[in-house]
Amino acid sequence: MEHLKLFAMKFIFTFAILFILLGAGFGIPFGDVFLISLVLSLVGYAVGDRIVLDRTKNTTATLIDVVLIFGFVYFMTEALTIGDGVLTASFLSALSLAIFEYFFHQSVVRTMEENETDNDAFTPAGELRTEASEELTPYEDNDEK
Repeated sequence: MEHLKLFAMKFIFTFAILFILLGAGFGIPFGDVFLISLVLSLVGYAVGDRIVLDRTKNTTATLIDVVLIFGFVYFMTEALTIGDGVLTASFLSALSLAIFEYFFHQSVVRTMEENETDNDAFTPAGELRTEASEELTPYEDNDEK
């Protein structure tokens, strides 16, 4: 359920930012902006927020997201529309969404940490925990039999 909430938040903000930049600023139709936002949110959440952010820091994940956003917006805008300024639109979109992504990553990390602490109290049946000590036998080295 948390993933759905995070994805919905990402999609709404991505769509709002791209609609202002691409729709109002560069005259790209509503349907194209919606499609670009949907694809970008799906891929960005799967790659940037779930895979990269889990393994790296926020800054690294944001930089990877900038490259991902620029590439997707550039190629999808180029494929869906006929017009000039695609490079400028892609650059501005990537820069604007990078600011949002930086703060969104903090929210993702905070949410996932809360889920991990909630899940620590319950150990699923498939996950067994063991305890080990330094003592392998009950005898001391001097008392060996």
